[in-house]
Amino acid sequence: MTGLIGALLPAVPLVAGLLGLLLPPAPRDNSATGGDRARSASVALGVAGAAVALALAVALLLTVDVPTETSTTWVDVGGLMVTLGVRLDGAAALVAVAVTAVALAVQVYSIGYLRRGPHDDIDVDHRYPPYAAQISLFTGAMLLVVVAGDLIMLLVGWEVMGLCSYLLIAHDRRLPGAPAAAMKAFLVTRVGDVGFLLGIALLGVSTGSFRIADVLAHDHSGVTLTAAGLLLLAGVAGKSAQFPLHTWLPDAMAGPTPISALIHAATMVAAGVYAVARLYPLFTAAPVTLTVLGVVGAITLLLGALAATAQDDIKRVLAWSTVSQLGYMTGALAVGSPSAALFHLLTHAAFKALLFLAAGVVIHAVGTTLMSEMGGLRRSMPVTFWCTVVGLGALAGVPPLAGFWSKDGVLTVAESAALEGTGPAPSWVGWLVWMAGLLGVAITAWYAGRLLLRAFFGTPRLPLVRPHDPPAVLRWPVLLLAVPAALLGLAGFVGPFADRLRFPTVPVAGSEDGLVHVGPGMLLPLALLLVGAGLVTLGWRRDPTADPAVGLGPLRPVFARAFRLDDVQHTLVVLPVRALARVARTGDEVVVDGVVEGSGRAASGLGAGLATLHRAALPRAAAGVLAGALLIGLAAVIGVNL
Repeated sequence: MTGLIGALLPAVPLVAGLLGLLLPPAPRDNSATGGDRARSASVALGVAGAAVALALAVALLLTVDVPTETSTTWVDVGGLMVTLGVRLDGAAALVAVAVTAVALAVQVYSIGYLRRGPHDDIDVDHRYPPYAAQISLFTGAMLLVVVAGDLIMLLVGWEVMGLCSYLLIAHDRRLPGAPAAAMKAFLVTRVGDVGFLLGIALLGVSTGSFRIADVLAHDHSGVTLTAAGLLLLAGVAGKSAQFPLHTWLPDAMAGPTPISALIHAATMVAAGVYAVARLYPLFTAAPVTLTVLGVVGAITLLLGALAATAQDDIKRVLAWSTVSQLGYMTGALAVGSPSAALFHLLTHAAFKALLFLAAGVVIHAVGTTLMSEMGGLRRSMPVTFWCTVVGLGALAGVPPLAGFWSKDGVLTVAESAALEGTGPAPSWVGWLVWMAGLLGVAITAWYAGRLLLRAFFGTPRLPLVRPHDPPAVLRWPVLLLAVPAALLGLAGFVGPFADRLRFPTVPVAGSEDGLVHVGPGMLLPLALLLVGAGLVTLGWRRDPTADPAVGLGPLRPVFARAFRLDDVQHTLVVLPVRALARVARTGDEVVVDGVVEGSGRAASGLGAGLATLHRAALPRAAAGVLAGALLIGLAAVIGVNL
């Protein structure tokens, strides 16, 4: 029964998505009520698919007591076996619940969000049927990654997510940046996916099977593990927006805000962290890979946090905060605690989905994403304000909100790895992750406070706009997500919940004896939290009309451009590749096409000449025949004499 539930879990949204793709787009002259049949059918398919998937995920959570696996051989060629099956445990069930809950919230929220609003000059949802279908496919692909018992199945879900992200980011084609952002996301993640594919191939060839249980049980050589681990991390860096393949994620904000919530909270960026946790014994057996992961995670953590301090676009602030929080997750994996990484993944899914959907409400109300044009919204939008307070508090790590407990868990295991050497990587990796995490606490509190003050406090900067809290279809998803954003961290005190995040293949080490930790070690992060919040508040009180980011001085443009790493990528990668493409195109057009077209032109010219002779008048033709006979006779005479 458990295996059947696991198989149905990704199948339901995938089928709903495929059926939704068969629906025609809604007519462009559709009324604001959205009552046409195609749109109504797409709404029903999307919401029903997500709701059934959530029910299956909850049922799986209640029924999975011990790790379970069911599989059947699909392909067995040349000593390589590919299976169809599911691999289920408590961690998979919890992640599945998070994915389906956020997907359901996004499907319901999108009904109201992708409808003609007060600031839209044209109807924006005539493409709603393919939009809802692509969300279902996106959800099903992530669930396939979650439950896959075979690396090839995991790869299929991994790649379908990449395709769906491209389609969804580019959904609103009226925005000039949307198609470019979608293409950038697709190409940057493809760079990492090449490594991911090669890593899977290397493990499969080494094992003789792509079944995850066989891959984990096989005795690989050290060189194979290190090479495969580093290749897999390339894919993780792409999907989970880790340095240096992080540049696509902020630009992906050109997509609809509900899609930002889906990508950032529970699907694409979570897939990389989950994949490492799924294959974690392979990484512990090759400590070099975890060392690389720790360095990359620490850089990503600080890079995202610093970049978030200087953004004016509210969605880009949240996007860079996602980059930073993913650094906490990969840092936890590097210091030996997949449980802490997944716990932060779950809490982050709750509060980041809440923040993006609340930001969408604000954008829908004021018609802009720029915080410099907002202000004073706490009075006119009290429900949205308090939900945003909960989300930002969880992001910053304010106790007792969810983010406080999960982030403190990451810092505790990093401290243990640094001071006691309990992690699988060298102790200096623990120091690096711990110090970066502590500094990130203060910076996160600063930019979270800045967002709250700029958007909701002070005086309104657009006096002609009359914002208000959203209608029920937008309000209820936000309100319901505020509950886990506030309380999910307390679940870490519940034994069954903590046990479900345990991995039977991962030994317990150091502080990996509990998800939450209460003790003197909590005081330092709390002090840094107060420092960050206090600094931004003081700066705002000096001049409530000014942006606290002014205090960054000459560093502000550097942080706003994320240290210009996008420009570095453009110079070192994009421009050379374009130049190489131009050379290849020129060679193809001049050399290859020149030979082919030249031979064609020569044949055509010869044929034209012969045709001219063939069409010649009778006297000229007779002269030609006589001349030819004379030449043949002359040749014969010369040949006889010789």
